[in-house]
Amino acid sequence: MEPVNIGLLGMGTVGGGTVSVLAGNAREIARRAGREIRIAHAAARHYDPRRISGLDRIGRISEDAFAVVEDPAIEIVIELIGGYSPAKELVLRAIEKGKHVVTANKALIALHGNEIFAAARERGVMVAFEAAVAGGIPIIKALREGLAANHIEWIAGIINGTGNYILTEMRDRRRDFGDVLAEAQALGYAEADPTFDVEGIDAAHKLTILGSLAFGIPLQFDRTYTEGISEIETQDVGHAAGLGYAIKHLGIARKTDQGIEMRVHPTLIPHRRLIANVNGVMNAVLVKGDAVGPTLYYGAGAGAMPTASAVVADVVDVTRALTTDRDNRVPHLAFQPHQLSDMPVLSMEQVETAYYLRIIALDQPGVMARIAGILGEEGISIEAIQQKEPQEGDTHVPLIMLSHRVREGRMNRALARIEALESVTGKVVRIRMEQLAG
Repeated sequence: MEPVNIGLLGMGTVGGGTVSVLAGNAREIARRAGREIRIAHAAARHYDPRRISGLDRIGRISEDAFAVVEDPAIEIVIELIGGYSPAKELVLRAIEKGKHVVTANKALIALHGNEIFAAARERGVMVAFEAAVAGGIPIIKALREGLAANHIEWIAGIINGTGNYILTEMRDRRRDFGDVLAEAQALGYAEADPTFDVEGIDAAHKLTILGSLAFGIPLQFDRTYTEGISEIETQDVGHAAGLGYAIKHLGIARKTDQGIEMRVHPTLIPHRRLIANVNGVMNAVLVKGDAVGPTLYYGAGAGAMPTASAVVADVVDVTRALTTDRDNRVPHLAFQPHQLSDMPVLSMEQVETAYYLRIIALDQPGVMARIAGILGEEGISIEAIQQKEPQEGDTHVPLIMLSHRVREGRMNRALARIEALESVTGKVVRIRMEQLAG
């Protein structure tokens, strides 16, 4: 069969890795795909030829990404530019031209995926996005195909390596958040502006995609609750460890009778759980299906070669499907478009979970009783309380509490009342807790 001609948009970290993988594993890829796959046209304004092997196998390199999309020889467009624009315009134009699309752009899919998939269905082309979530881990294929026999009950994922690296260093070496963040930036794990990583936005993009695949709902990034790790202190990591927990920055999607929970936030997990022992920049996604039970998917969540592995796997899948009936292809969001559910995504106030609380209060009689009284009035049961010794000369003491499960709305009301007490200093640190079987 004739080779499949690829148009590559972007030759940065992932784009360069994609060129290298396609060149280095060309024969194996052709054996799997059934035909040769070659980059006929690539667009890049800046790239480093010293770190990309296989550049000589690219048919043509130009600076104009739209020229690649418009090239009549191109059958599959790989979008690795990132961001919202011009990525969205390029993808929609490729679809309009009848070309299939492979992308690693989680932000684009999370915010504009509904529009992009509708356009692709109308035109009869495929949009593949395995590399958009968890780098080289084939979690999207697992949800769309491997677990297709299951009702997915919940997903919990460490899906941002930067945040996981920071929390691992804070736990293992008792380092402060700011110190580890600066090191992560120096190592290239975090951007100069780390907001998307440490405030959970990157993870929320990915969770939005996973939630849609798991539960058959439209992509709804604006309904995903997002909370970062910048307020976590070294003492919280230490307190959690002393209680038998690890703090991880999780994306959690759960189906309940009332609706779908979609939330990203720091979470206490028992040390004995596998996902609690995923450290450094590694990613992991834990999926609970009703038939299969809990399954864990672990690996490199970013980087040139792991992400390129997922990109090229998508290219192989699209190549295999080029001659298939469009109505028999795997749906973009796992469920047939007319079978997507309108089940609501719950607000965070409706979510029920247990909590770790750290309260800085005056070290005097009656304070603990007043705090416990407020919690009791709001219907919040306490599982454990620890009062830490104050520093010499300090008039305030940390109170560590673990609650039973309660709705977030109740906890919010209780914390507002506690923070208003004259005997309490500053904001109460609150971290949600999950048991996460598996």
